[in-house]
Amino acid sequence: MNYLFVVAHPDDEALGAGATIHKLVTEGHKVAVATLANHAAARANLSATLQSDQEEAFHIMGVHKAYAGDFPNIKMNTVPHLELVQFIETCIEDWSAECICTHHPSDTNNDHVMTSYAAQAASRLFQRKEGIPKLKQFIYMEVPSSTEWSFDSSSNQFKPSMFVEIGKIGLEVKLHALAAYTGVMRPYPHPRSVEAIKGLAAYRGVQAGCNYAESFESVFYRT
Repeated sequence: MNYLFVVAHPDDEALGAGATIHKLVTEGHKVAVATLANHAAARANLSATLQSDQEEAFHIMGVHKAYAGDFPNIKMNTVPHLELVQFIETCIEDWSAECICTHHPSDTNNDHVMTSYAAQAASRLFQRKEGIPKLKQFIYMEVPSSTEWSFDSSSNQFKPSMFVEIGKIGLEVKLHALAAYTGVMRPYPHPRSVEAIKGLAAYRGVQAGCNYAESFESVFYRT
């Protein structure tokens, strides 16, 4: 199956689904990542070689193809919604995507929210253009240091309903991919610390009764 991970920034894909991406690739699936803001000028302690860092992370995870947008970092709410949707639609069409994985819409990071809304709208491309197959699956991922900081109690917060067992090897691949991003990981007890990433994988594994896991919220699944 062709999977398309739609993320706001470089590193989001590894934080949210680095081990799952690696597992999908080893199982013979095809994985592409679409990054809407392919830079992070507003974020501190990030490498000046962010794009090459992402290329290295993609190599570690086994990503087959990358799509890079040029939307403004931490300013996606200033971009017309249609422009975000159309960029994602071009990725869906080019990749023949069958599954989309993106941010949860109640995330505290506004870029993540805008990306999620645009991905939701783009998922209906088959209704607007002939020859585009229906998506088989649409899921939200959990990005540490953002998804759990959803303070708006009026919105539906992330509730995992799908767990992917990643094992110790998958966890190591995820951490290796994150290490490729200079300045992304932080000392414990930050959510983007090695200890926190390991702890979350262990906790999600315990919830599902498996050996380490990444969690997702399934929106729909078609057979």
